[in-house]
Amino acid sequence: MRRVLLPHHISEDPAPAGGVVRDFAGRSMGTGWSVRLVAAPGHLALDHLQHGLQQQLDAIVAEMSHWETDSDLGRFNRAEAGSWLALPPAFFDVLSFAMGVARESGGAYDPCAGALVNLWGFGPYGRFDQPEFVAPSADEIAVARTQLAAAGVRLERAGRKALQPGGVQLDLSAVAKGYSVDRLAYFLKTQGIEHYLVEVGGELRGAGVKPDGQPWWVALEEVADRLPDAPMRAAPAVEQPASLVLALHGLAVATSGDYRRYFELGGRRYSHTIDPRSGMPIANDLASVTVVHGQCMAADAWSTALTVLGAEQGLALAERQGLAARFVVRDAGGGFTEHLSSHLRGMLNE
Repeated sequence: MRRVLLPHHISEDPAPAGGVVRDFAGRSMGTGWSVRLVAAPGHLALDHLQHGLQQQLDAIVAEMSHWETDSDLGRFNRAEAGSWLALPPAFFDVLSFAMGVARESGGAYDPCAGALVNLWGFGPYGRFDQPEFVAPSADEIAVARTQLAAAGVRLERAGRKALQPGGVQLDLSAVAKGYSVDRLAYFLKTQGIEHYLVEVGGELRGAGVKPDGQPWWVALEEVADRLPDAPMRAAPAVEQPASLVLALHGLAVATSGDYRRYFELGGRRYSHTIDPRSGMPIANDLASVTVVHGQCMAADAWSTALTVLGAEQGLALAERQGLAARFVVRDAGGGFTEHLSSHLRGMLNE
């Protein structure tokens, strides 16, 4: 049975008469990005957009990448204890938002937990896929947790400054990709583009409609199917088989799952999603969490936090926060069951 998710508000603005779909794509943040947009007949000379879109992503990497040692984030991570650093506006805003999610989730997500991510081999060095990798000891995890608990990154909105208390390793990978989707969407609007679908590493945001009047459809796989490497795909038409089809009309969607990055050691599977509260990779029954939101940055961060919390606590938090969320849970028989928040159920047109 196909179920269709629709936004509460649908704009009546049509795509430009005679408009055509144009595609742009590239690489950034270790993944691919793509943009589909509707160009008006008199607005077809859009080759400059390829460079402009890539430039937006390059700017985000230069500010917020924990892989680039000379990024603004890298400089913050190396700063002396007690030093205040002025941050670029976008970096400051993303960090502020991430720390807000950390507070609201009770620490299930924490942008200051980069040291733990690095310990488990999912950071820029000491990678889990290198032959010399050794899983961290209980003592190493305890030290990192103690440092995280004592860390007091403070933000001062006047001057957009942040305090490095000493040894804090910021990691914005659970929010920066979603922010990059929002950034590309904003850039398109500055160029007069109102109808588009933006994707970065599987996270998506859409606006307007296609030339045929259809919204930008995204299909989620059947719950009972084996979860693929990419749980969402752009759907060319409603007829594509899917249990849940989303109309990305003024909406964004992001999914977190334990199947994307992990390693196996001693017969045990270790997910790349780290619970900052325990210092350990998550080990719950969740296969994936999808969040639908007006902002992709929010969908990205909250999908991570809900994944860490697990189905029961995550669903309860989604209800408190008013989040449209879908939880896919592995059952004892090897299949999958689905749990939807009331806010997502309220968007379904069955």
